[in-house]
Amino acid sequence: MNRGFYTIMAAQFLSSLADNALLIAAIALLTDLQAPDWMTPLLKLFFVVSYVCLAAWVGIFADSMPKGRVMFISNSLKAFGCLLMLFGSHPLLAYAIVGVGAAAYSPAKYGILTELLPAEKLVVANGWIEGLTVASIILGVTLGGVLIRPDVAGGLLEIFHLEAVGLERFAQAAIFAIVFIYTFAAIVNLAIPDTGARYPKQDFRPIESLKHFWQSNLLLWRDPLGQISLSVTTLFWGAGATLQFLVLKWCEHALGMNLSEGAIMQAVVSLGVALGAVLAAAKVPLKRSLSVLPMGIFMGVLVTCTAYFTRDIAPAGGISLPGFEISWAALIAGLVMVSVGLSAGFFLVPMNALLQHRGHVLMSAGRSIAVQNFNENLSILAMLGVYAILIKLDLSVPATMVIFGLFVGGSMALVILKHRLNQKKEDSLHLIGEAKRH
Repeated sequence: MNRGFYTIMAAQFLSSLADNALLIAAIALLTDLQAPDWMTPLLKLFFVVSYVCLAAWVGIFADSMPKGRVMFISNSLKAFGCLLMLFGSHPLLAYAIVGVGAAAYSPAKYGILTELLPAEKLVVANGWIEGLTVASIILGVTLGGVLIRPDVAGGLLEIFHLEAVGLERFAQAAIFAIVFIYTFAAIVNLAIPDTGARYPKQDFRPIESLKHFWQSNLLLWRDPLGQISLSVTTLFWGAGATLQFLVLKWCEHALGMNLSEGAIMQAVVSLGVALGAVLAAAKVPLKRSLSVLPMGIFMGVLVTCTAYFTRDIAPAGGISLPGFEISWAALIAGLVMVSVGLSAGFFLVPMNALLQHRGHVLMSAGRSIAVQNFNENLSILAMLGVYAILIKLDLSVPATMVIFGLFVGGSMALVILKHRLNQKKEDSLHLIGEAKRH
């Protein structure tokens, strides 16, 4: 891997760190504003709506200039969204602005890998990127949980005299600190080298852009390998976004944890994803990427089995460490959540690499990633919308987890069945072709 790749990794780490810290701070801000519970998952929904609505344009925007410059503009927009959240805009609307920056950032972040590296290095590169991204998720949600603590946030309010500009809430102090992380990420983006890749002049006309995007979308869905990898990543990101909020509710219900403590359990899930990503990068070459599909079923079964676990059925006591104590209930829950994350990371990384490779072969890097983002975030919108409705209907946390786990496991089983049917069809066509030649 060359210097440019490591610069991309550093920029991605900082941007993702801020994204995840901001989610926790925004949830805390909604709580301070006494917003209803069903509004919390709408934060992510408002964040990802840009991925869907702007999908036809962010890909061609990413291909219209060097991708390091695209990433700089995107992170600057995220910082602007944070400032709006601080100074009067509703958290949902301000978070939607941050989502616009994220939607523009993603095609550039993944598209530059296909410009910078040969196909045989994409699984390893994705392993590094996903592993580092998950590390940033772990640190980001932990950082968000720390920043909203009264002692830390109170210190920020006092040191920077934030009351003088009308910032008095602890959540606002946390968001103020996150603005600086986005700013630093934007500065690092300027150091990303130009790969020299150039594409034909991009057409931003609405009708033409939508038509070309739809053609790209159909092209990837009709490709036998593209449709399988796209199905898996679409399912994963929808499920993963829902799991972020479901874990927080489950920690409160099953373990009696507050938001700051639940954020740490979110980080534990992400640790598992990082371990799975590293294992996949080391053990699964691109040509064997589809062999990891059964891990998706395992993830769904694990979540289903965890639904009715509570601290009351766990052994009493725990492990004492210098400064704090971990209960057996929290330890068992942590191990289960690591396993959920590990299974997710192990099947996500090879699928991402396969999808990027097929997209790069079939179309441009930016367009293929935009198609991927459109489908994945449409899944996030749908699944978070259903989750918000389940909360509005006052469905219990265990029942919601069972529904979630069965849906993930069942969907992955259908994907595996579709892949086997595709293989049989290809084998039949191959035999017909051989017979005609003879």
